[in-house]
Amino acid sequence: MDITQNNTNQQHDSIQHYELLQEMGDCYTSVGNYAQAQQYYEKAAILEPDEPGPYVGLGAVALQKNLLDDAETAFRVARRLDGNCTKAYAGLGLVAQQRADYKQAFEMYLKCLELDTDNLIALLGLFQTSCQMGSFAKVTYYLEVYLNMHPGDTSVMFPLAALYMKDGRLEQSKKILSDILALDGNHKDAANLLEEVEHSLAQIEQTEVQTG
Repeated sequence: MDITQNNTNQQHDSIQHYELLQEMGDCYTSVGNYAQAQQYYEKAAILEPDEPGPYVGLGAVALQKNLLDDAETAFRVARRLDGNCTKAYAGLGLVAQQRADYKQAFEMYLKCLELDTDNLIALLGLFQTSCQMGSFAKVTYYLEVYLNMHPGDTSVMFPLAALYMKDGRLEQSKKILSDILALDGNHKDAANLLEEVEHSLAQIEQTEVQTG
């Protein structure tokens, strides 16, 4: 075996080892074992220091522990390593939202969605921060884009119905809420909002009759 082939094999083994460490970190994060997850992410970061993945993982772990400064540092490192790392932007949005810095959170979520309209964390985060700021136009657009790709996702349908209602688009809100209840008859929030929307529509109709 020549040196080039040997180096290629070693590189392949290193990548496989890194991917395994990263997967183990993700696995432990998903079950809430953050101490173990952190160890695996740290090992992965040593093995592949130019990869953003381990730092995203470390940021997520720090966020779960409410160590916001540590989380921000980790997400910033991930973003420096990859300027298009959507998870880093979503993470920075979560950190800013936890600090009640809604303007910064909004910007980070928006950047994430510009790169990946499919990021549900950023999508719902953008909706929540918009509720705090009273600025909804951009959120409506991204919710619509997401639902075009994932029709039937009630976790996104409900915020969109609420936004349509705020925007006076009552018929559109009514349709989505009816669709939610067709998918999930026990969705109490949708049932309550639909009642509100139908009441508003009835009032408008009554006013039109009286003035017409």
